[in-house]
Amino acid sequence: MGESFGVDAERYDRARPSYPAPLIEAIVEASPGTDLLDVGCGTGIAARQLQAAGCTVLGVEPDERMARFARRTGIEVEVAKFEDWEPGDRRFDAVVAGQAWHWVDPVAGAAKAARVLRPHGTLSAFWHVFLPPDEIGAAFAKAYERVNPGHPFDFSQVAKVGYQPMLDRAAEGIRAAGGFGEPSQARYTWDRYYTRAEWLDQLPTTGALTQLPPDRLAVVLDEVGAAIDELGGGFSMRFTTVSVTAARA
Repeated sequence: MGESFGVDAERYDRARPSYPAPLIEAIVEASPGTDLLDVGCGTGIAARQLQAAGCTVLGVEPDERMARFARRTGIEVEVAKFEDWEPGDRRFDAVVAGQAWHWVDPVAGAAKAARVLRPHGTLSAFWHVFLPPDEIGAAFAKAYERVNPGHPFDFSQVAKVGYQPMLDRAAEGIRAAGGFGEPSQARYTWDRYYTRAEWLDQLPTTGALTQLPPDRLAVVLDEVGAAIDELGGGFSMRFTTVSVTAARA
């Protein structure tokens, strides 16, 4: 699944949400300088926001298709898994990972981050948590179970658990790797309105759908689209962006 998002990098970049401004500001303010490393940078969504905030960003991305797209938007990217990437003598003021740190070994990744960070540099991993309206979630669950029997997917259960297990796993990895102060967690809540077209554009970029054959994907999109029509053609969704951050000792 981790290598499936690049199947349509243009859609991924167009449809996936950016990160809330307070998070970007917190990363910049906590960093002792402006040289940043973006782990699993994807198409460069977070990297471009950090660039706009005055940072110099280098991306590390295992998928050449995603890296190629990011380069076209002005992000310098090296293709590698973070655990295997060789930084040489380069050092950074912050290491960040948006929607990506769960693909990295939590201890090896934190140890690599500690190796490339300057003193007092920060490691920050962050994720979006969201829950569509009940009607849309139910339509998705029903259609997904029909086209992919035995593999249920319920947005409400995902939102209920949230990314707390990933935050805890990241924090435990940071502690185990050593070289960091005690990790802290933060949450940023915000809302976004989606039209039918916008949500059906984003939905195929989710991990549950990136590997579905086109005919099965069409069934899911048709049923979710019908549910959005019943709601008047659009809906507002609450996002919570969560982060875990630690400073290099």
